[in-house]
Amino acid sequence: MSPTLLSQRLRELEAAGVIERRRLKSEKGVFEYHMTESGKDLRAVVEAMGFWGQKWVEARLSLKNLDPSLLMSDMRRNLNPSPLPDGRTVIQFLYHELPASKRSWWLVVERQGDVDLCWSDPGIDVDLYVSTDLRTMTAIWMGLTTVEREREKVALTGDREIASKMQKWLGLSPFAVEPKRVSATA
Repeated sequence: MSPTLLSQRLRELEAAGVIERRRLKSEKGVFEYHMTESGKDLRAVVEAMGFWGQKWVEARLSLKNLDPSLLMSDMRRNLNPSPLPDGRTVIQFLYHELPASKRSWWLVVERQGDVDLCWSDPGIDVDLYVSTDLRTMTAIWMGLTTVEREREKVALTGDREIASKMQKWLGLSPFAVEPKRVSATA
């Protein structure tokens, strides 16, 4: 989805009362969107559609037109901090095939569960570097494959303990548990 179309959809959802926009206290001019009570009531419907799509829609279609910001935002929201060491953990993702402006992303995880996503260097020592391509990382996050199966495509450099637990802390898509089925038209 293009940024223009995304902005339009967010404005429409806000106008419909499904989401609300909140300014981040830590960064000027940066906003987050949160579900309203009305939006929360749609959760079961959206989840049902997501599980249906995971089960019946061809995975290759989901792996076209990938967006690193969407993937990284979803990873931030679903990350499980419990397998990570006490204190702050910084993980840098490097998508080598992307242009420089979209290549590097940082997840800064605080032990209390706060996870920040940075698209510019936060100036904090990195504990683990994850170097791969966007398609592979998206497939892992969607539950279509695993870090272990993709070890030739995923280079992990840094803290070995954090690297060994990546599949646990990664925080897969909530729909990743749904097994694929062959559709009647396939």
